[in-house]
Amino acid sequence: MGKTDNAVTIDAPLDFVWETMNDVENWPNLFTEYAKSEILERNGNTILFRLETHPDPEYDNKVWSWTSERTVDPETRTAKSRRIDLQNIPYERMEIEWYFEPREDGTEMRWVQDFAMKPESPTSEEEATEYLNRNTRIQMGVLKERLEEAAKAQAG
Repeated sequence: MGKTDNAVTIDAPLDFVWETMNDVENWPNLFTEYAKSEILERNGNTILFRLETHPDPEYDNKVWSWTSERTVDPETRTAKSRRIDLQNIPYERMEIEWYFEPREDGTEMRWVQDFAMKPESPTSEEEATEYLNRNTRIQMGVLKERLEEAAKAQAG
């Protein structure tokens, strides 16, 4: 089993970061890796959604697609996601916990990813951990930049 744990501090208020990051339909405008996001079902604080990536240059321009379930807890400012449809991806299991905490200089957003690779996956757990850490840091940098810009624009 693999695990990654990454965080970034965004110079924006907690409520703004929380609300923006939980607008899953808007993820293609926030993340550089997602081409499409579709909400399939809503049930209270839980959504079922489908993501599709842009072609992945590290994997022969493969377009990855999967269905996930995400439950948010507004009281604790946490979200838990798990991938449900794993047919088109090399993971046997993928769960992500999101934590949002106020800091003096903004909001810390932390992602903890627990996963296991399929036995037939061409990628080892070590390679997957390296890939996830690298890509997570890239995406967090993009999100930091985009959320800080949006927060400044909203503040006027």
